[in-house]
Amino acid sequence: MTSERTYHHGDLRRAVLTAALDAIAQSGPDALSLRDLARRAGVSHAAPAHHFKDRTGLLTAVAAEGFALFADALSQAPDLRERGVAYVRFAAGHPAHFQVMFRPELLRADDPDLLTAKARATAALRAGVSDLPGAARGEDERLAGIAAWSLAHGFATLLLSGNLTDPVGGRDPGEVFRALAGLLFDPSAEPGPPTTPGSS
Repeated sequence: MTSERTYHHGDLRRAVLTAALDAIAQSGPDALSLRDLARRAGVSHAAPAHHFKDRTGLLTAVAAEGFALFADALSQAPDLRERGVAYVRFAAGHPAHFQVMFRPELLRADDPDLLTAKARATAALRAGVSDLPGAARGEDERLAGIAAWSLAHGFATLLLSGNLTDPVGGRDPGEVFRALAGLLFDPSAEPGPPTTPGSS
């Protein structure tokens, strides 16, 4: 009765996606199963396959939604450093999306929604790279972009995996990243105590 009512109201797809995000947040994307999602969402076993065909289709939908939200967050940042802050805050606020978005082996690479959302996010990430010192000297702008991406993505990944628990503490991860970027790129910034691997 519940699943039929959900389907007719057009909420079944959203219910399955929400259940998927909950499951990924708890156990990661590798443990995801359509049967478990149907149970979590309170729908029939066939319902997830009806909307997503298979597990790959479901994870692709999660990634497409994630990249669309990601692009929105990045596009509101005024410069490259603030895009890094937005990057970290997105990862902290959407950990399940983030775990899936950068796992191409889990996704259907030619999905139109995924391609559109990724293109928007990529454009937002690249904005401001030309202002980097390396790019201004005529060096490879693409490599400068990779360097900026690596810093934000590395911080976000370490954060989500629990490796920055002590350094971040109860502070806003975006503010911590902003301070980190200042230490690396602002010569007048005062360095703090070093953090060694395994000390968090």
